[in-house]
Amino acid sequence: MMKNTKIDAAQLEELLMRVEKPARYIGGELNSIVKDNRTDLTRFAFCFPDRYEIGMSYVGLQILYHLLNQTEHTYCERVFAPSPDMEEAMRSAHVPLFTLETKTALSEMDIVGFTLQYEMSYTNILNMLDLAGIPLRSSERDESSPLVLAGGPCAFHSEPLADFIDVVLIGDGEELTVDLCRRYGLWKESGRNRESFLKEICTLQGVYVPSFYEPQYDAGNALTGFHKRVAEAPDRILKAVVQDINDIDYPAAPPVPFIDVVHDRAVVEIFRGCSRGCRFCQAGSIYRPVRERSKEKIRDIALQQLASSGHDELSLMSLSSSDYSEFEDLVRMLSDDCRQSRISLSLPSLRLDNLGFTLLDEIQGARKSGLTFAPEAGTQRLRDVINKNITEEEILSAVRQAVHLGWNSVKLYFMVGLPTETDEDLLGIASLARKIMEAAADEKGTARGRFHVTVSVSNFIPKPFTPFMRCALLAPDELSRKHFYLKDLLRKIKGVSFRYHDPFTSLLETVMARGDRRIGELLFDAWSAGCRFDAWTEYFQADVWKRLLVEHGIDEHHVSVGRIPSEAILPYSLIDCGVDDAYFECEYELAMQGRTTPDCRNACNDCGIDRYADCFAGARV
Repeated sequence: MMKNTKIDAAQLEELLMRVEKPARYIGGELNSIVKDNRTDLTRFAFCFPDRYEIGMSYVGLQILYHLLNQTEHTYCERVFAPSPDMEEAMRSAHVPLFTLETKTALSEMDIVGFTLQYEMSYTNILNMLDLAGIPLRSSERDESSPLVLAGGPCAFHSEPLADFIDVVLIGDGEELTVDLCRRYGLWKESGRNRESFLKEICTLQGVYVPSFYEPQYDAGNALTGFHKRVAEAPDRILKAVVQDINDIDYPAAPPVPFIDVVHDRAVVEIFRGCSRGCRFCQAGSIYRPVRERSKEKIRDIALQQLASSGHDELSLMSLSSSDYSEFEDLVRMLSDDCRQSRISLSLPSLRLDNLGFTLLDEIQGARKSGLTFAPEAGTQRLRDVINKNITEEEILSAVRQAVHLGWNSVKLYFMVGLPTETDEDLLGIASLARKIMEAAADEKGTARGRFHVTVSVSNFIPKPFTPFMRCALLAPDELSRKHFYLKDLLRKIKGVSFRYHDPFTSLLETVMARGDRRIGELLFDAWSAGCRFDAWTEYFQADVWKRLLVEHGIDEHHVSVGRIPSEAILPYSLIDCGVDDAYFECEYELAMQGRTTPDCRNACNDCGIDRYADCFAGARV
């Protein structure tokens, strides 16, 4: 579509005069990497389908950017979705989407790799391909087109994008992406055709080539399975796993943005995976097994990042930070380092049942930021259903201790629409909020100022690769009823505020998460109708999406009525996340009985992950 294939300095300057926040598009940040553009290099574009401020906060980008640029065979550059003002300017000037580092047109790169973090960013992927002048459908690309790649958590259920993506990487990408780029360079030198390269790499663990599989449907249009188009393609694609994350060269000097980004701080991943087994949580399944970094390695990375970036905040990243086996030792060690340099230490993802408040008090001192807890459900019955092994007394005890030590605000995360949920469970949310306010009042001698509780409610979405993946999403009208019912209950409690997520967005997210390849046509039509940045309220065009759902024959019945039968083939059945299908079914049955499953750090629950990966690598259990 675009007339030019390069952007020069004069073109860029003219564009930047017309847009908000030009620093999103200029590159050149501290620690960004510019290599010589040798012809033997594999040119890899890491594409984040959202704004610069969001993408630059993503640790996965920092890791792959560092690892690929450490090699002799690959040059990794960054590309972000341009904001609507920049898109308009680019299209009017016929300027193609370009990389930050060298301002090279995206269409001239060897590999264009998208990270799939959220289903509502899919239209941005199509838009970025179109802005680059790259044919949207893989079937329309030829030998001169870049290889279009996708990875990230949504890669596990990426069938709606199957017609637009050449290769999907499933699982941990550090080793697999580096190996794939090396093989691409060798293939370029060989002069073989594109299909021969795809046949070669599809045998690698974690590589899924959608075009090698043809979905089959019965007379009622129900998915019955997949036909393999080439013999080399595996029957199922087993995710790639980094066995020991200590062996991965973590970035010590990531690029430092010129403008404020969402998470403007140094970040170190302390361990990967989670052993808790919450039944609604996809991350807890797809990131298994648990693998820890040593505390010495974490400290070394943290100090190098702080020295190379000038950040005044350090954050420890994981799904449940306080489950790290040497958590207190690690935090005390880093706290001493940070205190000497006047660095703020942030500890997200802490759990109520093992939260070291005394430790947290030592770190934050007199500056008490708000605490965030995630009970997820308002009654013990429902917490047992979802395997959230935490009691009301543990919650209240944690609040009393927090207030005693000087905290004056708490944010509580809940879900509505969970399987078996009744209005009594919603009453439980209000009751818990009231009890928390009363517990805070009991500590009035030590509470500083007025205590405040924020109740934030998200909608349950039946994510793939969870025990609840076959459950129904509640219809938007019913979710709205629950929201307003809960709002009425909470408005009567002084000091409590309430926030909730849009039900229709949750419907769309479910359609994308559980959709097959036919949903790709819905995506294409939505993009063609102008849908962009669907995760942003100010850009989300609900009326367009509602019209298109009707035109494509997708109504609330599609996702909201009944549980998908156990024998039904799911669109993502080609993907093996490492956890046995039988385990998910067993966990669902336990949920319906209100029975919990213990933390698998304490006893193996036979989920199946140990058949090809060491559990708790580097962790002392």
